[in-house]
Amino acid sequence: MPSHPATPARALDRRSLFKSAGAGALALAGLSLAAACAPGTASRSAAGPLTRVRYALVGDGKAEPGAILRNNLGGFDLAKDLGVPVEWPTGFPASLPVMEAIKSGSVDFSFATATALIYAIGGHVPVVPLASYPLPSNEVDILVPRGSSIKTAADLKGRKVADQRGTTGTYSLVKYLQSAGLTLRDIDYANLTAADAEAAFAQGKVDAWISWQPTVELAKRKHDAIALPSVKTYDYAFFVASEDFAFNHPQAAATLVREVRDAQRWIDANPDNAVAAFAGLGGFGHSELEQQVYLDLLKARRLSYSGAGELGAVDTAAIRGTQDLADNFHNLGVYPDRVDVTAWLQDSRFDSIKSTVAQALAN
Repeated sequence: MPSHPATPARALDRRSLFKSAGAGALALAGLSLAAACAPGTASRSAAGPLTRVRYALVGDGKAEPGAILRNNLGGFDLAKDLGVPVEWPTGFPASLPVMEAIKSGSVDFSFATATALIYAIGGHVPVVPLASYPLPSNEVDILVPRGSSIKTAADLKGRKVADQRGTTGTYSLVKYLQSAGLTLRDIDYANLTAADAEAAFAQGKVDAWISWQPTVELAKRKHDAIALPSVKTYDYAFFVASEDFAFNHPQAAATLVREVRDAQRWIDANPDNAVAAFAGLGGFGHSELEQQVYLDLLKARRLSYSGAGELGAVDTAAIRGTQDLADNFHNLGVYPDRVDVTAWLQDSRFDSIKSTVAQALAN
């Protein structure tokens, strides 16, 4: 286990199902975590007419509501409903680079993991939480080779376990070890990106590997691996907007949240059609395995967006869960300072936009 804490870019690149974050990760240096986490430090522009909406897509754009809305699948027409053109900034391998884009004023709306949101709070990014949902409880897996003597959390003691430090996987691993009275200090911890971890797992250089879907399910099938029982996800996901957009155009922000929810519900109700549509757009290349894995995960609702069909208010459970994640990562040295997530998410300046979003979701 590294003796030094992870940098924010490495710690927050939780969706590294894709290639290296590259320049996007370098831009994250501006999101330095401050000890004082007072909200509202960024100034907002004066309100003007809405002329466009910039919706940043995170990751590969497969099997997610943004892809439905971007391509007008399922009868959706987001630009018509908003009354303005929609732009789709891409190239974000994870939600942390989106926080930097919001900070620079180049993105209006997007998905954010709790991990990215915590860094945004500490970095005084002018971001507004619009709605949240718990990630699927079975979104992560711990893989071991078939025939391994590792059967339970207790069996991980002293074993080499690969994980990308500071991610949803880390949080799940901490909780899983706790179920057997263990901590990260009781294992031989290997801080590896998803790609490096899979290579190490395939070569027998690690005894176990924790990651999220679809990466870990693809690896499970490719390497004929076994998933340990009772591994759970505890993280929350959010849809967020820039302060300029949310406060100056609350109805548009609320419409986006409702459209995301409805697009995910269409995916949930039509998984075969959704995967066929993504395949028709070239989303899976020529990989029949990847297409099948996505279909299976959609039907089982195990992808990170699977809970977006139940988008709702940032409630007490979301606040408590995100604060617990922040406190755990601070204790592990991933976050250098404690972040008061609770005070920020409960700030009264968000009350008006919360009410507008709630009204939209009630329809």
